[in-house]
Amino acid sequence: MPSRDLVVTARTLERWLGEQLAASTVEVTDLSVPKAGFSNETVLGHARWSSGDGDGQIDFVLRIEPTVHQLFVDPDALRQAQVMSALASHVPVPRIWLTESDRAAFGAPFFLMERVDGRIPSDVPSWHKRGWATDLEPDQRRRLHDNALAELVRLHSIDTSAERFDFLESARAGTALERYVANIHTFYDWCEPVRRYGSDVIDTALRFVVDEVPADDRRSVVWGDARVGNMVFADDVSVAAMLDWEGAALGPPEIDIAWWVVFDEFLCEGQGLRRLDGVHDRAATLARYEETAGVALRDVGYFEVLAGLQFALINSRLADLLISSGTSAESVASEYVTRATDITKRSLDRLAGR
Repeated sequence: MPSRDLVVTARTLERWLGEQLAASTVEVTDLSVPKAGFSNETVLGHARWSSGDGDGQIDFVLRIEPTVHQLFVDPDALRQAQVMSALASHVPVPRIWLTESDRAAFGAPFFLMERVDGRIPSDVPSWHKRGWATDLEPDQRRRLHDNALAELVRLHSIDTSAERFDFLESARAGTALERYVANIHTFYDWCEPVRRYGSDVIDTALRFVVDEVPADDRRSVVWGDARVGNMVFADDVSVAAMLDWEGAALGPPEIDIAWWVVFDEFLCEGQGLRRLDGVHDRAATLARYEETAGVALRDVGYFEVLAGLQFALINSRLADLLISSGTSAESVASEYVTRATDITKRSLDRLAGR
């Protein structure tokens, strides 16, 4: 994967921040690149400055729109910032500090947000296997999981009739769900060169989600990447922030809850791991969401296939990037795809009563 020179990045940020803040001095320090995350260029750091308005400092996260290793068809860093700004009064998200559409500084649009203190359950290695969550008591893990689901319910409860969320709509025809599925079809077509593993399952899933799309006109805000690994947790395991909004859209809330259970299976049973005591399995997660939201979930099986398809396509693209960059051997990278297609096939089989 491409990487930036952190010294050059710091100097570039100092010049840019000096202009934005009308500061006489700016110092950017402690830059680092997190191990997790492939859909954006992400840099953590600290900024300190002096200006006519006084001194200031902030721990920040820099997100630069990818220009080389694209996981998605149309990456849009500033749309992510817009999503978080629109959600700020509804669910815990990082505060957007500054945005920049001009490509002069880093070759792509970018934004800076305030860094939120807390801990994030890891994907690699799976938080079901190693990390701080394994050290919690079962009751703490249950509370963590319930807190996370409660925030997801809050997200889905937002009134989207306000114009401030219209930007989440695509220009396609049909219901929000039909537009969402059409966008997945576009993603499927774009991924054609990298659909090398489990392609028969991917093709079957694509036909299913297109042919069997439910008649559902709900338009909740959906996260697009709903999971505990995209949440920052405070010491009391409350949710301090919800991260990574590049997939945000409008549609039925089942888009998110299906993604949640599919991704969790990928990190747990899909790797042959035993679920941690206190962490809900698929059935308990669905039941807990319904209990918290006070509504019954609809067509969950359909949405699990949709989630599995999307996840298999993302992992197909990721595998190609890892292999072509020399970051990972093909035998390792391709396993991400086959694990996703195995889950998708089980979802298809469950619907078929097999």
